[in-house]
Amino acid sequence: MSNTMLSIGFPAILASSVHDIKNSLTALRALIGKLESIHQDPKPNEFRQLEFETNRMNNCLMQLLTLYKIDLSQFNLTIDEHSVSDILEDVVAQQSTLLSFGNVQLITQCDDELFCYCDNALISNALCTLVNNAQRYCLSKVLLSVAQEDDYIVFCIEDDGDGYPENLMSSDYKQLPQIDMANGNTGLGLFFTETIAQLHIKGQNRGFITTDNNSQFGGARFKLYLP
Repeated sequence: MSNTMLSIGFPAILASSVHDIKNSLTALRALIGKLESIHQDPKPNEFRQLEFETNRMNNCLMQLLTLYKIDLSQFNLTIDEHSVSDILEDVVAQQSTLLSFGNVQLITQCDDELFCYCDNALISNALCTLVNNAQRYCLSKVLLSVAQEDDYIVFCIEDDGDGYPENLMSSDYKQLPQIDMANGNTGLGLFFTETIAQLHIKGQNRGFITTDNNSQFGGARFKLYLP
């Protein structure tokens, strides 16, 4: 049995397990939706919490599967032109449940005429994960803004928390994340976003990310640059 597992390879076993978990999670989300539909209003807040947490787990599993396919050179981006304001609306909609549970203000700023070429599903997934993390560690405020800087569209997430820990301030985000078990900081969201950003190429320009603690609110600041 152990020789068979070694011949298959642990990454393949992990990927298969992730697929199984996603299938179970899909069934769980359907069951939650069914229970919610038959429950009398006003519905308990636990339904919203369950919906949010299952969506969060689904996003994490999607990131793991995407990274696995990229590692095997079996993944291709779906690049198209997208309205930046539409991307931000999707992110805010997915974060609305968490916002309703805490006293956190999510502010968005962007030009309605701004467009970018990207894989919308992956970029939205990455931004949702990072905004979610910002809301977890901020005090009361998160700003999600987008602007054009030279040949790049720049997505910026700022908060008023304590800032990024040292293990998430590396300039080389292509390295596997260093897990901080004490604080629950895995760095997977940054690693995934940097990997996806690097796949966005236009001419001589390639996407990338930066992190620092120079937020205008005194906390962490994350930037995603897309050519």
